[in-house]
Amino acid sequence: MDSTTNTPRISTGIEGLDQVLNGGLLPHRSYLVGGGPGCGKTTLGLHFLATEPVGESLFVTLGETETQLREDAALMGLSMDGIEVLDLSPGKTDEHSGTYSLLESWDVEGNAIHDGIIEYAQKYRPRRILIDSLSQMRFLSADTFQFRKQVMSLLRVLIGGGATVMSTSEKSPTEDDEALPFLSDGVINLAHTAHGRLCQVSKFRGSDFAAGEHFYYLGEGGITLFPRLIPRHHHRTVEHIPLSTGVPELDRLTGGGIERGTVTLLSGPTGVGKTTLGTQLMLAAAEQNQRGAIYNFDENWSTFITRCRQLGMPVDALIEKGMLHAEAIEPLHYHPDQFATKVRRDVEENGTTMVMLDSLSGYEQSVRGADLQARVHALCRYLINMGVTVILVNEVFSIAGTQARVSEYGLSYVADNILLLRYLEIDGELRKTVGVLKKRTGGFEKSLREFDITAEGINIGAPLRGLRGILSGTPEVLTPREEGSS
Repeated sequence: MDSTTNTPRISTGIEGLDQVLNGGLLPHRSYLVGGGPGCGKTTLGLHFLATEPVGESLFVTLGETETQLREDAALMGLSMDGIEVLDLSPGKTDEHSGTYSLLESWDVEGNAIHDGIIEYAQKYRPRRILIDSLSQMRFLSADTFQFRKQVMSLLRVLIGGGATVMSTSEKSPTEDDEALPFLSDGVINLAHTAHGRLCQVSKFRGSDFAAGEHFYYLGEGGITLFPRLIPRHHHRTVEHIPLSTGVPELDRLTGGGIERGTVTLLSGPTGVGKTTLGTQLMLAAAEQNQRGAIYNFDENWSTFITRCRQLGMPVDALIEKGMLHAEAIEPLHYHPDQFATKVRRDVEENGTTMVMLDSLSGYEQSVRGADLQARVHALCRYLINMGVTVILVNEVFSIAGTQARVSEYGLSYVADNILLLRYLEIDGELRKTVGVLKKRTGGFEKSLREFDITAEGINIGAPLRGLRGILSGTPEVLTPREEGSS
């Protein structure tokens, strides 16, 4: 348990990062933001400074000039109004420093920067200080020992004066300030990877934090960070009441419908009707006062809504009443952390109690090399903990075969209910069937029923009898003798 839960915190200025840090930074300590060029280190520091009242934040720049900083901040839509700047960039001369030239002695110039920062801080007493970047001081130090002495002295004086200090550090294959993490109370690492921009806290003295990598977006308005979903941090008590499917024959097949707060996997090959069946479950739940959200990774909005209208499914009316939210998701534009945050907000702010993901194949595209099983597990576990009913649409890649495959991703264990949709060839015709393969919360019908989609919606036929080898896709008709002995 975090021993500093009740300790006052100060915001980083980035809501998602504050969540990762269990509420924010501990005051009067030093924090290091590391990363390669273009990762957003300076931008994070600007967020940190901007949360203080006017005149109580200090930006110490050792690289860019003050003019460059203010121009760059304005281009990103960030305001530096009220942030004081101590410009110690190369060649700068002002009342707080002499002329700073990289051609001068390392020891003399390094000490001049050190003393200039301390002199300003002791005179104006800023509550937040950003030093951008300490790597510049390293270039002006004769060796690592001298650099470490200067940084230790600088941080000790600034923190002793009542400030919270954030510093940035460049990371590169040729120069990595290995001493800095040991001198800091917290370390935040930023990286631009093939899977997007990722933030990871590797050290936070005196506090717990959310481990792992968290996706962040860098653009207009600065940094937006999406914390990785940790299911155990969320819980809500709900009653697992059965929800009718809205189709009497399907209710009989499923033993009364599906229960609230469970995960149902709809599995089958392409075109068999998985999305239509899932939409039927969502519409039926909405009629039972369950607000639903459909996230469609596979098709655009117009295709989805047109098909629903053709089948007589009242999606438009339920959306207008606020009982259903349907959204087409472009998976290549969403990181899993970003999508999980979207789902969380819909559940926690809008009261959504039923979520459909269509489909796992489409969602896999947003994962982009990460562990799909882990991501789906975390999202489903969170939703179950919050009492939300989940519909997962899963496409299997074989139309028929000797073995009925449920999932290509090893995710059948996540499901409380599995509805298997299959194609059958009977008398030279291609037909569809639906059956229940698994139900944790009660009994269900053990037979398969013919499944059809018409202009009036879904039709479920009587149980299929007198056939064997149904799961192979090419069943055989039993003789009267064989049927009687079975």
